Amino acid sequence: MNIQIYGTRKCFDTKKAERYFKERNIKFQFIDLNEKALSKGELQSVKSSVALNELINKEGKDYKALNLDQIRGLEMREELLLTHPKLYRTPIVRNGRKATVGYQPEIWKEWE
Repeated sequence: MNIQIYGTRKCFDTKKAERYFKERNIKFQFIDLNEKALSKGELQSVKSSVALNELINKEGKDYKALNLDQIRGLEMREELLLTHPKLYRTPIVRNGRKATVGYQPEIWKEWE
């Protein structure tokens, strides 16, 4: 397994995801979205497993500040995700071409 966890240090679900993999002695790479956003290629890879709208945190401050509920075009939403990493719902957990958003231990168990 090649696990990558994209999230923030303050996110409770990201901490739970890290703990899930640590408890099972599964190595993972943590990427802090406050320091490094997903590249366009990484976003495309995640989108192959998860719908773009599932990646967006509709409860976040940035969502409201950018009036994202008024933006209908997927291309524009994708560009905003690439430039505003705080819009992501976290954690985003990748295992090769597979990906999940949020705390999803039932799916991660299938990866083992």
